[in-house]
Amino acid sequence: MNPKVDWFFDEAEKWRPEFEKLRRIILDCGLDEELRWGKPCYLCEGKNIVIIQGFKEYCAVLFFKGALLKDTRGILIQPTENMQAGRQIRFTKVREIIEKEAILKAYIKEAIEVEKAGLQVKLKKTSEFKAPEEFQKKLKETPALKKAFAALTPGRQRGYLLYFSGAKQAKTREERIEKYRKQIMSGKGLND
Repeated sequence: MNPKVDWFFDEAEKWRPEFEKLRRIILDCGLDEELRWGKPCYLCEGKNIVIIQGFKEYCAVLFFKGALLKDTRGILIQPTENMQAGRQIRFTKVREIIEKEAILKAYIKEAIEVEKAGLQVKLKKTSEFKAPEEFQKKLKETPALKKAFAALTPGRQRGYLLYFSGAKQAKTREERIEKYRKQIMSGKGLND
């Protein structure tokens, strides 16, 4: 146990017993514990394997390369439609964690082997992400915007495409595009 991570467990109001049980199970698998993104993260030879997460309706263990696991039990969940590599196992009670302890350890050991083998998740290219019609239209109308968007890093481009596409209504998509137009022109990403 890493004392620098203790505060996360000490401060947890919701899911504290679940977090503590997950921590013991994961550490039993021989992983190193660190604090990353404000959460307990478990590593093998400096590489991220799993992270403990807490949400309103559930807590979870997220496998960074979960898409590469065999998932023989069918318990891995893709948290969002656009998450390419990570997969979660979700829990709502300590009892569920106890019941799945052996399975969880087997998945963690498989994740360690995936990492040691150097396997990589094949990620979609930026060109495979669909730009919403409203953004395509704006790029056609404004050559400078098209040039500025093309100059962004692939990650920044994906960020914008996902954000713009995430709006259900055309009006909202248009508002988002207009709001971030200057930022794109300045060569900045969505969160810069």
